[in-house]
Amino acid sequence: MLAETDELKTEERKPASDRQAEREAIIRAVIEEVRPNLKRDGGDCELVEIEGNKVMVKMTGACVFCKLASETIEGIQSKIVERLGELVRLIPVAGSLNKPLINLKAPTPAQ
Repeated sequence: MLAETDELKTEERKPASDRQAEREAIIRAVIEEVRPNLKRDGGDCELVEIEGNKVMVKMTGACVFCKLASETIEGIQSKIVERLGELVRLIPVAGSLNKPLINLKAPTPAQ
């Protein structure tokens, strides 16, 4: 128990940027670990963004239409939670969050 307490104190003293970089490295490592299996079946999974406890990923290839994609997402999420020691939610997204999928603004008439 004492070792766990000391470990928690050390974790709390780390700067936020170091903790965030460590979290991202763990998340990336888990995704990289499962990618070969996904690629073997014609699919893939890419990290898009980490926002707090939300981890956005893009499923591509055969994973997009696979009936087992939700189980794959749950499995990856479980591995990330296990390695991080904290709850996160893996959220599949359709594309890059930096680029809208459709333009909702009406085109401006040429003047």
